Amino acid sequence: MGTLNSTLKFYMPVLTIVPTIKSACLPRLVQLSHLHTSPNSQAPVPALPEKGGKTRHGIIPEEIFQLLYPKTGVTGPYMLGAGLLTYILSKEIYIINHETFAAACMGTVIIYGVRKFGPDVAAFADKLNEEKVQKAQEVKDLAMTSLAQAVLDEKKEQWRAEGRQMLFDAKRNNVAMLLETNRRERVHMVTNEVKKRLDYQIALQTLHRRMEQEHMVNWVEKNVVTSITPQQEKTSIAKCITDLKVLAKVQQAKATVAI
Repeated sequence: MGTLNSTLKFYMPVLTIVPTIKSACLPRLVQLSHLHTSPNSQAPVPALPEKGGKTRHGIIPEEIFQLLYPKTGVTGPYMLGAGLLTYILSKEIYIINHETFAAACMGTVIIYGVRKFGPDVAAFADKLNEEKVQKAQEVKDLAMTSLAQAVLDEKKEQWRAEGRQMLFDAKRNNVAMLLETNRRERVHMVTNEVKKRLDYQIALQTLHRRMEQEHMVNWVEKNVVTSITPQQEKTSIAKCITDLKVLAKVQQAKATVAI
């Protein structure tokens, strides 16, 4: 009993640390629980590990040993387990009976079965898991391929849309050119029509001027003819005959000199 009391006295600080650690970790656990259960949370769900964490003796997590090492040293966890077991048995918190031996036998059979058939079952489970993962990967690859093709199709459609914009610009330019051609044709038609009317006015003025000139010439000639007397006419005819004779003599003299 003295040894037991000394052992309990040695591990009492450790036992007092456990509630402190629990009280310190409880708010964080509540906060993490709220983080994963809140509908407004946008935090990604952590991926499940493919393999379990490290354990000692098959069932004791390695984290417990790492937690107790700073306070108790390397042998502390084992002494804590032995002390707790001794305390539970000495205080008759747990009483050894036939069920204990039955549980020990069952545990032995279970451990033997796990060690004997565990690798084969694990390999079979891994094979099933790999098949599921392979199928999921095939579905993922198919989805990625279809999505990549959809992205390419979308880019092609965007490129075609840009081409449509260029086509619309070309059509607008063609329409603008047609409108400009139509406008110039109408301007040319108006110019020709105006030129024809101006030419008509010029021809009309020329005709009026020519008719006035002819009328003036006829009027002057008529007045001149009417103003000449018979005596003036005879005198003019005689003078013309005289001039013709003189010209004939001159021409005859030139011909004689040339010979």
